[in-house]
Amino acid sequence: MASGRALYARVGALVLVGIVLAVGFVLFLAGGRGLQTTEVFESYFEESVQGLDVGAPVRYRGVAIGRVTQIGLVAAEYPRREGTAYSAGFQRVFLRFGVDLRQVGEAPDLAEAVRMGLRARITAQGITGVNYLELDFVSPQRFPVTPPPWQPRFPVIPGVPSTVAQVTNAAELLIQRIAEIPLDQISNDIAGLLSNLNRQTGDGDLAQTLREAAATMALVRQAVEGADLAGALGEFRAAAGEARALLNGPELRSILTNANGAAAELRRTAQRLPGAVEGLERTLRSARETTVDIQAELLPILIDLRATTANLRATAEQLRSSPSQLLFGAPPTPDRRR
Repeated sequence: MASGRALYARVGALVLVGIVLAVGFVLFLAGGRGLQTTEVFESYFEESVQGLDVGAPVRYRGVAIGRVTQIGLVAAEYPRREGTAYSAGFQRVFLRFGVDLRQVGEAPDLAEAVRMGLRARITAQGITGVNYLELDFVSPQRFPVTPPPWQPRFPVIPGVPSTVAQVTNAAELLIQRIAEIPLDQISNDIAGLLSNLNRQTGDGDLAQTLREAAATMALVRQAVEGADLAGALGEFRAAAGEARALLNGPELRSILTNANGAAAELRRTAQRLPGAVEGLERTLRSARETTVDIQAELLPILIDLRATTANLRATAEQLRSSPSQLLFGAPPTPDRRR
């Protein structure tokens, strides 16, 4: 009888523990945020999601706003339809996550946010190897949106490679480019260059040029050693002293003083020049008016002079043709002769 009661007690305790675990699991999924304000989104990634599990937090710039609810392969969730090419998009991983809209607050609609650069990426949490999903705004030109070749079941927030994936891709690209470098050809070219350099320094044009340069330097050294540098320096110092004395002498100061006086007189003359020009203009205007008056007075005189000249010309013609008539008069008419 006692053993039966103990069995019932164990079964009851097991049921109670199961109920507590079920309630705790529900509270864990809800996160205390209210399921009625949670909206589900999904993203697609071409990298490994190792370290990211269901229930991992979704953060926006470090603030927890939701949790990951489902992780799977795109090829299993969205089977390829017949006639559709098997592209790289079907090799990706999809993530579905719920976002507590109360934690987000006021925000633009999803299409506008995606156009502004809203993206999702997997981020490592410290050095523990645990990852979480981060939402942030990035450059939309650097990470453009490519529509998937299937109809998503939930609103899509495009995914971008994580920092680790970007570093890994850059390192792989660098290693690939290093592997493509023709090291053998470069080593052969360097060996050929060194061989040509040795030949040039031994008996080539470079060796000849070096010998000529050495001979030239020897000649220059001999010329310097044989030249009277001390005397040249002394003459240079003497010329510099004479130039300094000339600059500080009274003659130069007198010339500068006279130049200053001439400049001042020229400045005063230039200041009086506008008045002189104005007087000259008035004189020319008066002369022009006087010339006009004289022309008006001379015009009748010239006309009379022209008439007098014509009369004198007629008289001269008459005198030349009949001088007696001019002196004695005209002969009598026939009636007066009778």
